[in-house]
Amino acid sequence: MAGAQAKFLEGNLLRHVTVMSLTGSVGLMAIFVVDLANLFFISLLGLQELTAAIGFAGVVMFITTSLGVGMGISVGALVARALGAGLPELARVRATHGLILGVGFDVLITVAMLAVVDPLVGMLGATGETRRMAVDFLWIVLPSTPFLVAAMIGGAILRAHGDARRAMTSTLAAAAAAAVLDPLLILWLDLGLTGAAIATVISRLVMMAVALRQVVRHHGGFTRPDMAGMLADAGPVGAIALPAILTQAATPIAQAIVTRAMAGYGEAAVAGMAIAGRLTPVAFGVIFALSGAVGPIIGQNFGAGRRDRVRAAFFAALKFSGVVIVVVSAVLFLLRGAISDAFGAEGLTRELVYLFCGPLAILWYFIAIIFVANAAFNNLGRPFVSTWTNWARSTVGTVVPVWIGGQLGGAVGILWGQALSGVVFGLLSLWLALRVMR
Repeated sequence: MAGAQAKFLEGNLLRHVTVMSLTGSVGLMAIFVVDLANLFFISLLGLQELTAAIGFAGVVMFITTSLGVGMGISVGALVARALGAGLPELARVRATHGLILGVGFDVLITVAMLAVVDPLVGMLGATGETRRMAVDFLWIVLPSTPFLVAAMIGGAILRAHGDARRAMTSTLAAAAAAAVLDPLLILWLDLGLTGAAIATVISRLVMMAVALRQVVRHHGGFTRPDMAGMLADAGPVGAIALPAILTQAATPIAQAIVTRAMAGYGEAAVAGMAIAGRLTPVAFGVIFALSGAVGPIIGQNFGAGRRDRVRAAFFAALKFSGVVIVVVSAVLFLLRGAISDAFGAEGLTRELVYLFCGPLAILWYFIAIIFVANAAFNNLGRPFVSTWTNWARSTVGTVVPVWIGGQLGGAVGILWGQALSGVVFGLLSLWLALRVMR
């Protein structure tokens, strides 16, 4: 099977982490640039309700996207372990069954989400025309979620083989498609939010096609699915996927809590949060990629019994994160005015963007710790540790500080409360990860 060697068992671990994270982040940022571009072109229409609608819809999309991320983590971890143990055919079988199980499960979830999308948007605090626009947008985008899940699983398989470059090309292709379609559909054809939704669907199709083609062409592709084997693999896949999905789903739940709190301060507050929310994965794309990047490195070395390199990879990822956070925070601070001007942010909306581009950005190091710790838990056979810590952070760990922050400082205090929660749970995740590795 081409490309089946476990390449992370040798070589400099900091270099492996850096290469995997940077190449993975280019791809991830390409996905999130699509969302940011949607918001930018929508903001050019000059209606704050449209920007707020994108913010509400983004929370719901985040919930469904967490399924793809969780399935990708699961399949990637199993493929990486099989490669590390010198079992390339098992890796191919796990890739095949994981893809089918992931997409099939997501179809069920998507149908369920469509059935409750209107009351769900209402629960987030959307009202009137903003609520209607957000629901219309989601009715177009949500049915394409299985395409996104298949693309994410394909990318995870490529990264498990150490092929970060080809994993990156699928997301770059999707971003290129959106870069052409967004201005064409939103502005030139004057389709507004509908155009943004159509562009998102097409970009997801492109990403899926390119990712799966790369797996087939360069890494042996997929095997013929076997029902008995797939049912047997549902256990190993689910053992990682279920806690990983629950872990990933915790973040949009926290975002939903913050969005609901922000809605009490009007559409200007929701618009500011929407801009910060779209900027976050673009600015910190390297950190978002870190979990998927360091996971195969830890997984291969764990599969090969190289516990010393597992621990070294963990600390290499933390060092790398520190450098990235400092550089990105400095850039955001210098560009905070230009960013606000680009989105036409004024008043409270501008104040929230400035806060994100200032002190809150540097506190993202503690979120980076959580990402690295989650990768360790998922690839060392302790996925439920990340599940419990993330849900604790996203429920009680969000409700309490956000409520206190709102009481003390309004919309600004809400963002401060959310950020300080990340500090506490980042330190907790670090302590737990060190215990697991020992």
